[in-house]
Amino acid sequence: MEQQERRGEKLLTRNFTLLLLGQVFSLLGNGALRFALSMYVLEKTGSAAVFGTLLAVSMVPTILLTPFGGVLADRIDRRKIMVGLDLTSGVAVLAAAAAFADGRGIAVTAALLMVLSILGAFESPTVQACVPQMLSGENVLRGNAAVNQVAAISGLVTPFLGSLLYTACGVRPVLAGAGICFLLTAALECFIRLPKTARVQGQRLGDVLREDLLGSARFLVRERREVLELLLFSAVVGALISGAAIVGLPYLIRTSLGLSAQLYGAAESAMGLAALLGGAAAGLLAVRLPFRQINWLVAGVGLCALLGGVALAVPVGAMGQYGALVILFCIAQAMACTFSIFAVSAIQQRTPEHMTGKVMACVSAISMCAQPLGQLAYGLWFDISPGWLVLVVSGVSIFALGVGSRRLFKKW
Repeated sequence: MEQQERRGEKLLTRNFTLLLLGQVFSLLGNGALRFALSMYVLEKTGSAAVFGTLLAVSMVPTILLTPFGGVLADRIDRRKIMVGLDLTSGVAVLAAAAAFADGRGIAVTAALLMVLSILGAFESPTVQACVPQMLSGENVLRGNAAVNQVAAISGLVTPFLGSLLYTACGVRPVLAGAGICFLLTAALECFIRLPKTARVQGQRLGDVLREDLLGSARFLVRERREVLELLLFSAVVGALISGAAIVGLPYLIRTSLGLSAQLYGAAESAMGLAALLGGAAAGLLAVRLPFRQINWLVAGVGLCALLGGVALAVPVGAMGQYGALVILFCIAQAMACTFSIFAVSAIQQRTPEHMTGKVMACVSAISMCAQPLGQLAYGLWFDISPGWLVLVVSGVSIFALGVGSRRLFKKW
């Protein structure tokens, strides 16, 4: 009976609709920002190592501060946190657009990435904690799939628009548009209404932080050990995938193949479409795909990377290699998105509501810990090794992890 009631619950409630609309503008801003800054850095330096180093260093504040963001998400009104963070992001990006100049562009880029990294440490666990607070039952997975699809649509649109604006006007107008998007997000989030969370009463902040962080650690290590194992597995796989995709794809297209920013924008748009399809697949497979079998999605990602390396080694011309890379990276993107949605939803459903912020903060922190090292390593690796070799070794490693993780997923 309870299961039937849950299935009959409405997905697009007022709160969740406002959250989705806010995410539309936020992700549009983030996507445009990431595209413009990546193109600017690569064009000015021509080095994947510099690009990867900037990304890696900028993630350090997020990793260090995310657990504290999770504590705040469980102790303070989550709506107020989201509004304040998006408002601050908008102001920071607009200030960076005003300060941007050729002589100091790299320094402004590094400073902006650091500021957004600090703010992201508090925003990510808050948004992730809101989904299970607004929804329940199977709608949690469908809600996460909807959020992922919004991200995919923005990934589909922003690279194309960003490439046109960047080519025609340069980096500053793109930054200004991204700042406005963040401000619109903050305005929409003002209308979200959530139940009040537990507040700090008669306790020192240090005691609260220690109590909450120790509680979440105890939950993961003793009560839900399988969650911790899944987090560690996802962190390793995520480091390999993010290094190959975030650092490798723009470097391979722009530097190795020597193709235009428009073609890279088209590749990013195709990746966005693939993520959209992956999110849709997760929603459709919510009750059809057993969680214990999703390790094969990881193996599929590895196989795509391996074939991408083979395609780069075949002398079919730059456009032929470009086409093969885009197709294979898109297939990998769809499978990686489906895997991520299933994993996050499973963790949310096994976590008590009063601990969701802290546990999701641990999810973010653990999954991000390996990414800076992965991006830095891939940046250096692409600079000293042929691109086909990097993809082949990465593909074999990811495929082996997927096949070898069958026992982990049988516990769920």
